[in-house]
Amino acid sequence: MKKIEAIIKPFKLTEVKDALNEIGITGMTVTEVKGFGRQKGHTEIYRGSEYTVDFLPKIKLEIVLPDAQVKAAIEIITKSAHTGKIGDGKIFVLPVETAIRIRTDEQGDAAV
Repeated sequence: MKKIEAIIKPFKLTEVKDALNEIGITGMTVTEVKGFGRQKGHTEIYRGSEYTVDFLPKIKLEIVLPDAQVKAAIEIITKSAHTGKIGDGKIFVLPVETAIRIRTDEQGDAAV
């Protein structure tokens, strides 16, 4: 099993979620986060004063999948979240040792 963590632009969430649903991936955790990468934020003017916005709003998706679905999920997220502009996001893939469904005590792929 693998855990996919994807950081994407907030307005791309619905598109990514719908695309993942189409290939049968329905379970995910979504968190509103703030951060920056190479873009290092931007400056804005508010009431005549210029200030720097260091942390930009992003969405973090967390999905745990059987190994067989990981490649397809990465391709879908990459295609759906792409705008071609700086700040499109990142995808991280981590190994998952085990998963346990609390309600039924199922473990491994059955718990996902």
